[in-house]
Amino acid sequence: MWARIEPLVPKRERRAGAPGRKPLDDRKALCGILFVLYTGIQWQWLPQELGFGCGMTCWRRLRDWQGAGVGEALHGVLLDELNGFGDLDLDRVVVDAAHLRALKGGPKPVGAR
Repeated sequence: MWARIEPLVPKRERRAGAPGRKPLDDRKALCGILFVLYTGIQWQWLPQELGFGCGMTCWRRLRDWQGAGVGEALHGVLLDELNGFGDLDLDRVVVDAAHLRALKGGPKPVGAR
């Protein structure tokens, strides 16, 4: 999975001779993000013993990656790969209506003109 994600993750440049700790490796941050999302624990409860860094670091990395479009790009890469294998069945597509604007025929919200 990391081989698919790594090219999509924006590279973070560190100034030469910059003081302080080195940033957490992106792969470790991804593991922390996936652990939190899978288990449903709160970010601040991410166990340090697992080596994923602190929960706030993982949360910030997720926020930055989402802002850079990594999630959407990964979704596209995975769909293309499934389609290439012939495992994508477009007859079973589900569209979430919350993301589509009803142009005609829908009831008007109360108080709308």
